[in-house]
Amino acid sequence: MEWYYYLIILVGGLTLLGLGFGLGVAYRKKVAEREIGSAEAEATRLINEAIRSGENRKKEMLLEAKDEIHKTRTEYEREVKERRAELSKQERRLEQKETTLDKKTEAFERKEDELARKLQKVSETQAQAEELRKKHLETLERISELTQEQAKEYLLKSVEEDVRHETAMKIKEIEAQFKDEAEEKGREIIATAIQRCAADHAAETTVSVVALPNDEMKGRIIGREGRNIRTLETITGVDLIIDDTPEAITVSSFDPVRREVARLALEKLIVDGRIHPTRIEDMVEKARKEVDRTIREEGERACYETGVHNLNPELIKVLGRQKYRTSYGQNVLNHSIEVAHIAGLMAAELGVDIAMAKRAGLLHDLGKSIDHEVEGSHVQLGADLARKYKENPVIINAIEAHHGDVEPKTVIAVLVQAADAISAARPGARRENVENYIRRLQKLEELTGSYPGVDKAYAIQAGREVRIMVKPEVVNEDNMILLARDIAKKIESELEYPGQIKVNVIRETKAVEFAK
Repeated sequence: MEWYYYLIILVGGLTLLGLGFGLGVAYRKKVAEREIGSAEAEATRLINEAIRSGENRKKEMLLEAKDEIHKTRTEYEREVKERRAELSKQERRLEQKETTLDKKTEAFERKEDELARKLQKVSETQAQAEELRKKHLETLERISELTQEQAKEYLLKSVEEDVRHETAMKIKEIEAQFKDEAEEKGREIIATAIQRCAADHAAETTVSVVALPNDEMKGRIIGREGRNIRTLETITGVDLIIDDTPEAITVSSFDPVRREVARLALEKLIVDGRIHPTRIEDMVEKARKEVDRTIREEGERACYETGVHNLNPELIKVLGRQKYRTSYGQNVLNHSIEVAHIAGLMAAELGVDIAMAKRAGLLHDLGKSIDHEVEGSHVQLGADLARKYKENPVIINAIEAHHGDVEPKTVIAVLVQAADAISAARPGARRENVENYIRRLQKLEELTGSYPGVDKAYAIQAGREVRIMVKPEVVNEDNMILLARDIAKKIESELEYPGQIKVNVIRETKAVEFAK
């Protein structure tokens, strides 16, 4: 009975469940139908509103498009109107230009015709002028009895004489002007420099004679079979002259340093009394060291006296060798020191670098220390030494230019030239033997007397002035100035002389008549 009961409950439950499900389905269907109807009504409303909105927007866009088209058309019509007005204006302007161009073309054609007529007239006039010129030339040639070439030559000669006269007068005027301006200042500077330079005016000579205590010493110096004198001559490179001169031996050598070494060694041997080849070698070595020390000390002394510092040690030695070198009897080292002082004093007066001027003056004759050993002039040798030891280019130029071999590039080079001339030309500075002196004067007179128009030439003032008498009918006053300049240039290029030479050209005209 229980299972039946359970079956009834189960059937009843299933029936209730099916009835509930059917009711739920029916309710859901009804709700869905109601929502669908509501959504359709809303959709219909939205569609209607969208249609109305689109119609309105369409109308608005049509209106805007019409307005834009109207505005564009109006702007286009205005622009077309302006373009047409501008084209009309340009057309009128072109018409005016064409009219003006036509008028100018006509005027140009008229002027061209007129110019052609004038050219024709000019050609005819030129032909007539040429014919007249030929007639005039023929007339002039007939009257003057000169051909055209002769007349041209005469005119050129006249012009040349006029130009020569003007040139001479201009040279004279310029020289007078410069002399007026520079003579007083130059005299003051040079006088001050010389006055302040306390230099020794005595001429020095290199000692080459050795005094002997007695004539017996000559035999000891010669030695057995002459071995002592041969040894001494071989080692020192000098010649010993032993003659009849009492108590004296002459040392002869082209090298002053070797001569000094031989002199010192000979004096030491005479004092020592032991004269044989071995002793000679020892004494020569000692003398050589002593001379080397003296050379170095003299170079240092020169640098100290002139205030020249930072000089290469080798240059100091070369400078010291000048102690044993003379030029026309003037000691070269003292001359170099004197030139340094004078150049420095003149540099101070002119406001130029004093130290550089003194250095250039001290080294200007550097080549004379080795000119007996190496071929070449002392100017070139000195410049090469200065260049070798890295001296300033200003110093090198001063060395090269102090005798006029090259052009001076600086004021210092000119000062060294002047200081060298002052030191060499002052009274008592140099001396030379009579033969050389006479030969120099004769050569000076021969050179100056070789010019055309020169009647006589005299060297006076110990060769420091040459007086030239010219023929007045050959050399006029204008040519005198040019002749003096030419002679001075030739003397500078061909002669060697200390200081300077004054060229004095004299033209004298005399008129003599007798009253009867």
